[in-house]
Amino acid sequence: MIKPIYLYGAEVLRKTAAPADLNDKAGIAALVQDLKDTLVVADGCGLAAPQIGVSLRVVIVDGDVVSDTYDYLKGFRRTLINPEILEESEEKVTYSEGCLSIPGIYCDVVRPKKMTVRYYNEDLQQVTEEFDNFAARMIQHELSHLDGDLFTDHAAPIRKKMISSKLQNIQKGKVHPHYNSKLK
Repeated sequence: MIKPIYLYGAEVLRKTAAPADLNDKAGIAALVQDLKDTLVVADGCGLAAPQIGVSLRVVIVDGDVVSDTYDYLKGFRRTLINPEILEESEEKVTYSEGCLSIPGIYCDVVRPKKMTVRYYNEDLQQVTEEFDNFAARMIQHELSHLDGDLFTDHAAPIRKKMISSKLQNIQKGKVHPHYNSKLK
């Protein structure tokens, strides 16, 4: 089911999400389907459960949306349930990030180039996988949501100052994304 995406200022975006109950197979399956349905309509490359108002440690990423730029992401889709970062590379890279919860704002963010993550997939099987380049970026961005961390928190101080009025406008409801959204 398509859910509204919570926007900057919503309390759920700043909370640390709880682990998903792996015994609740039907609940997890429904949540994952809601995330997928919502992501398709919003035309994004990733979505975390807190972004649809559910404070659980579940994220999805879909590289097809960015495969015109990053052809190696064609067909790259992952569902990560209760993910845990095991290792991050010392090498860092900078990409311009955006977010469905912060429409119309983009900032350069420095993150590790590679990472190893242990998670449960949609079949509730434990997987350990290494990601690099933009795949790692998408996953890191979504995993940050699980800890109440937004990409704008990592922007350079001058950029934070430049976007502060835009962020305030989002909080005041003065933004109208093409997808269903919610402030609180």
